[in-house]
Parts: sequence; C-alpha cells; structure tokens
Amino acid sequence: MPAYSRRQFLTGASAAAAGAALALADSWYASAAVRDRAVAASAARAVRIGGTTLEQVATPTGTGPYKLLRSGPGWPLVVRTELAAASSARDARRTALASFVQFTDLHLADTESPVRFEFLAPHNDSAHRPQEVLTVRGASSLVERVNSLVGGPWTGQPFSLVMATGDNTDNHELIELDWYLSVMSGGRVTPNSGDPARYEGVQNSGNAAFWHPESSFRDSYKGRGFPEIPRFLSAAGSSFTAPGLRTPWYSTVGNHDDSIEGTLPDLGLLHSLYTGDRKLEGCDQAEAAKLADALRNDPAQAVLRLAHLLKNSGPVRHITADERRAPFTPKEFATAHLDPKYTGPGPVGHGFTASAADSGKLYYTFPVSEGVLGISLDTTNPAGFADGSVGTAQLKWLESVLQAHSGHWYDGDGHVVKGGTGGALVVLFSHHTSTSMGNLLPDPHHPFEGRHDGAALVALLQRYPNVVAWVNGHTHENRITAHGHTVPERAFWEINTASHVDFPQHARIIEIADNGDGTLSLFTTLVESAAPYTTDFSDTSEAGLAALYRELSYNDPYATPDRKLGAPVDHNTELLLTKPRG
Repeated sequence: MPAYSRRQFLTGASAAAAGAALALADSWYASAAVRDRAVAASAARAVRIGGTTLEQVATPTGTGPYKLLRSGPGWPLVVRTELAAASSARDARRTALASFVQFTDLHLADTESPVRFEFLAPHNDSAHRPQEVLTVRGASSLVERVNSLVGGPWTGQPFSLVMATGDNTDNHELIELDWYLSVMSGGRVTPNSGDPARYEGVQNSGNAAFWHPESSFRDSYKGRGFPEIPRFLSAAGSSFTAPGLRTPWYSTVGNHDDSIEGTLPDLGLLHSLYTGDRKLEGCDQAEAAKLADALRNDPAQAVLRLAHLLKNSGPVRHITADERRAPFTPKEFATAHLDPKYTGPGPVGHGFTASAADSGKLYYTFPVSEGVLGISLDTTNPAGFADGSVGTAQLKWLESVLQAHSGHWYDGDGHVVKGGTGGALVVLFSHHTSTSMGNLLPDPHHPFEGRHDGAALVALLQRYPNVVAWVNGHTHENRITAHGHTVPERAFWEINTASHVDFPQHARIIEIADNGDGTLSLFTTLVESAAPYTTDFSDTSEAGLAALYRELSYNDPYATPDRKLGAPVDHNTELLLTKPRG
C-alpha cells in the first residue's frame, strides 16, 4: 500500500464504502506497526546476542587425542511447542516480565585438600579433573561475561539477578566457601591452601596417573597430548582480584555444599582429616574399586575403608595442615552469606536470613521481578549420597507458599480451589532435578520425618498453574523437559543446565515474556565465560588461564563432553506454555 495518510486513503471514497475502507486502513496501519516493531526488535536483538552462544560457540578442532578449541558458529533459537502453540504475531506483541541468569555447579575446589580422592577418577569422573586447579579463575571469568551483557537477548530486559543453583563449593570447606563468596561479590582471592609458596596436590606428586603440567614427566595425560606448561600450578594458585557481579545474586545449596565429596554424610567424624597434614594420593586398584563402590552404596563403609587406606596403604603425602579447610555446616553456610564483606551488589544474605543461620533451614522465597516469585529449595539429603529429596516439613512449607501466591489451584482430585489474592508467576530453583531426587534415606537429624522424591514434587507443582519453570543443575548436562498435563495451564518447563566445571561450562540466561495471546514464552540462552577461545600454552595471564580451563575440560579423559552438551532442543530455546488464568 502507498505511504498515504489515513485521511488521504479515505478521500474520494463513497459513503457506502467508507466503513470498509476505514477498517482496511486501520488493519494496514496496525500490521505496519507490527512489522516495524518486529524489525526494530530484530535489529536490537542482533546487538544483544553478542557474548552468547547465539553468536559463537567453543568448538573442538584437530585430529589428535588432544583437541584445541576455537570459535565456531552460534546455535540458533529452537522453538518448542509441546505445551502450547506459537502464534505468528507474538514477536511484536510480547511484554517482558523477567530476565535473570543461572549459574550452576561451579565446584570451586581446594585441590590440595586431604579429603579428596583423586585416585578414584577411573571409577568416578568427578573425583579428579585436570582443569580443577582453575575453578576459581574460571568462575571469575564467567562473572566477567555476565557483567558484559546488557540484558536478555530476546526481550532486552536487564538482568534482575543471578542464581547459583548449588555445588558452589566442591567439598564444603570453609576456604572454598570464601572463594565462592569472593568471586560472586568481588575481592582479593588466593585459590591456594596449605603452604602458600608451593602446590601440594596430586599434579606434582610423581604419580603417572595424573597430569603434571609443570614437568616433562611422562604421565598418562601427556600420552594423550596434554601439554607441558611452565608455571601453570604456581600461576593457578596466585592471588588475583575478582571483579564480582554487578547484578544482585542468590545461592541455592547443593550436595557438594553439604556432604564430603558430595556423597558422604558429614557427621563430624572427619574434621581432623580435613585440617590435617596427610593426603592419600593413590592405592591399589582393587581397593580403589571397593572404596568407589562404598561411596556409591554405603557411606559408613566408605569412612571405614578410607581410614584403613590412610593407615595401611600408600602413597600418603605429608602436606601443610590448614584449619581453613574445615567443613562448614548448613548454619555456617547461611551465616557466611550474611557477612558484610560478601554483600557485593546485594541483597544482604543473598537469600539467607538470620533465621536461616539459626535454624539451618536453607530454603526461602525472593522476588525475581514484579509479578514473578522465586522459590529456592534445599534438596540435599544429610544422610549422604549424591542424589536428593525433600523432607515433609519443607514440602508443606512449599505448598503454603504456592497457595499464598495463587488465585486458584487444583486439589488432589483435580478440582479447582479458589485461593489467595496472589497471582504471581512462580519459578522454582533447586540443585537436584526431578529425576535425581530418589534418595529417600531418613535425615539423621530428623529420622522420623518423611522424604519425598522428584515425582512427588512434580505432582505438587502441577497443581499450581502459576508455576512456569523449575530451574536446576546437578547432572552437569543441558536438558530441558516439558512436564505436560491434560489441563494446559497445569504444565510447566524443567530447565536443567550443565556445570561450570565440566565442559561445556555453560551458564544460562532465562527470560519470561507475556505474548499477549494467552501464552507465555520462556527464552533460554546459554553463555560461556569471557575467556578467549584460542589458548596459548605459554600464557598464564588471567585470560590465558581461563581459556585453558575451558579447553582442558573438553579434553578430560574421564568426561563425556558430547553427552553433557545436550541437543539443540536443550540449548537456545523459546519454550511456549499456556498463561495461567487469573
């Protein structure tokens, strides 16, 4: 249609045709406005994708056993319509409701700790990683990336918060907790324990089962193409200033923040081993297999086997004792978040209150944005083992919160119940996923309280239509699951994001938008750290170490990077769902 004004369009029209012409003009101008808004949004989005995997992705190259990483093409948006259809005009109509970032499974690791069992790596890929001396620097580089982004790439809305969904530390040590809080809030960090002048972990032990980066020693990793990097360990443990997030941040607790190696229940029996001067660096493979099996199936037996190995097997390395390695309790975890030196961009306590510090109850609510409520759960089981569950008291608390913020919900028989004056959309955060919450062992601190699995939690959430997403970690994989229901408004999305210790080392941007047509869109966009893609084995600067952290993680011989990467439907997505009725 020519660029006439609305009045010009009607000039000369007969009275009989005026009504039809007016309707046609209004329709055309409305569609033009929609088109113009869509074009403008597309141009703005082209700027906002920078720094995300929509723009570029770390990609392995080469034919040898050790792969270099380079920048590869970005991943496109995948629209998922399992839970609701996508209208063609939604791009121009949508209104942004929330924009935030998820970190998960940072695993900031004290690699010199006596209470690490690196020799179990052939039986458990998380026991040792060649890149783990760089976890603190890698996490700080991820913070740099988030600081550089202007907001969500699809709505343009600035981030209201960053949520770290558990396993923030690797072995729930006070020193690891200090590193985590310093990286998130900003400040001087020295990622080294024991003797500040030397490294005392397995990577200079003389044991050929581990990579010795500073030495020409022919270990098994160098047989796979791993490089020799002079000053690697000393540079990794040197002090640096972490910039800290510019966005308010919150913490959710994970099993590695609660248990020894994320598996053994902390009953106060191994404090002297944590802070002592003896580190077991290997044992007979048959003994290692027995210990690995006990860690998976019998925590009490695992403690006994560990004590036996320290007394009767070797090699045992004498290291510098360090009281800062002492394990923290749930109460101490909350208390540390309240320390003024870690306030950073806020909020005070980062989700935890003085009441949480007194009680050790590490679950809470917080505002994601206006009209969107966040709920952080504690899905760890103090009885041990990696997988989780929730106790009855916490489940009842969760239901009371959902009812207080719901205008209506469904009872167990599917009948509608009119409820409170709420109506906020709800995003649930936890460490564990719906499929990794089968650990129903009784809590030793509350032995008569029931425990509830992931299926029970899904069933509860589907009774409350304003629950739109459950965001979690733990699996170290990217996976997005549609939890459908015969009543469309009772469906929700589960968004599981890979770790930042194993490749692909992703965090995730999540945006929520109202499409103005009875549907909502949840946009998920994966982001990598600010580290360059190309590595230089002679570069031990901050950026150089962060780049090595990513590349070494891809080459970890015990890892499965392709499985953890996930499929395109688990990467950059638009997740449609029915908007709950009022």
